[in-house]
Amino acid sequence: CDALEGEARLTPIGRILARRFVLRLLEVRIQLLAALDADPAIADEEIKASVFVAGAPRTGTTILHTLLAADPAHRVPLGWELLRPVPTPRTESASDDPRIALAHRELTAAQTVVSGLRAIHSYSATQPKECLSAMSFAFQSEEFTARFAVPSYEAWLVASDMTPAYAMHRLVLQVLQRGRPTRWVLKSPVHLHSLPTLFATHPDARVAVTHRDPVALLASLTSLIATLRWAHSDAVDTDAIARGHLERYRTTFERLVDWTEAETIPRAQLHHSRFADFQDDALGVVRELYDRFGLALRDATEAAMRAALEAHPADRHGRHVVARGLLGRDPEALRKDFARYRARFEVPTEDVEEV
Repeated sequence: CDALEGEARLTPIGRILARRFVLRLLEVRIQLLAALDADPAIADEEIKASVFVAGAPRTGTTILHTLLAADPAHRVPLGWELLRPVPTPRTESASDDPRIALAHRELTAAQTVVSGLRAIHSYSATQPKECLSAMSFAFQSEEFTARFAVPSYEAWLVASDMTPAYAMHRLVLQVLQRGRPTRWVLKSPVHLHSLPTLFATHPDARVAVTHRDPVALLASLTSLIATLRWAHSDAVDTDAIARGHLERYRTTFERLVDWTEAETIPRAQLHHSRFADFQDDALGVVRELYDRFGLALRDATEAAMRAALEAHPADRHGRHVVARGLLGRDPEALRKDFARYRARFEVPTEDVEEV
C-alpha cells in the first residue's frame, strides 16, 4: 500500500481499480483461511501430477494452455475460479454462479479504460487464468508489478522466498477441487523464475517450458506492461519497464541454464519447445509434449485442440506491433546478453515487427 501510494502515480480511476483489487485479495484471503478452518481436510486434498506451462511471457504460453484445456481429461482454472475460489465451485451451478459476473467486471476493467489491450492479451471470467492470480492472495505476485510502477515492492518480490506464494496457490487448487480429484493444467510465466520452488511444492509436476528469441519477447512484454499500466496511471516510463524486464529475464535465463545443467530441476519432468516450432506445427508440439509426459492423446481430443486453435487466431482482437527502439538497444547487441541461453535451448532469431 505504501508503494501504491508513494510510487505508482495513480490516476483517480487507477486508485479506484487498485483499491478494489487489494480489497478483493484481502476478502478472499480471509475466506480461504476460514474455509480451511471450517474444513481442515481441505489440506489433505492431493494435487497430483499437474502440468504447468511455464515459458516466459509472449512465448506462446497462452495458446498452448488453451490447447491443453481442450482435453477433457484436464481441468484448467477459469478466471472467476481463481479470483473468487470460495466456496468450492459445483458443476451444477458453474454457468450461473454470481461470482462470474463479479470476476468479469474486474478482469475487463483495464481493457475498457485503455485501448489496444485486447490486441495483446485477452481477459475474461470464463477463460483460463494464470496461477499468479492465486499467488496474489499471499501478496507475492507479479500482478502488482504488471499493473503498477512500484519499484520498492518489485525489489522485495524479486528477492523474496516464493514458498508462501506457492503454498497459497496450492491451497486455492485444493479448495477448487475439494472432493473432486482432477489433473490440473496450469500456466504462468512467473513459474520460470522459481522452478525449484515449484518442484519443491509439486514434486510430481510436469513442466512445459516455451522458448522464444528474447528480443522479440521482451519488446512484446514491454508493450503489454506499458499498456496495463496506462489503465492505472498517466505516467508510464516504458524505458524503465524495458530495463527492468531485460535485467529480470537475463538473470532468469542464466539460472534456467544453470538449473538444467546441474539437474537442480528434474530433466525427465520437463518438456522444451520453441515458439517458431509452435507457429509452424502447434499440434506437432503438443503431440511431443504428450509423448514426453506419458499422456494419452486421443483423436477426439486432437480434433478439439485443432478447433480451439482455429478459434484463437493471434490477431483476433487486432494486430499487435511494438514501437521502434522500445528496448533502447540494437537487437543484435541485445541478443549477445542471452547467447548462453539461446545456444543451450537452440532458440532462433526472430524479426520484431515495429512501427
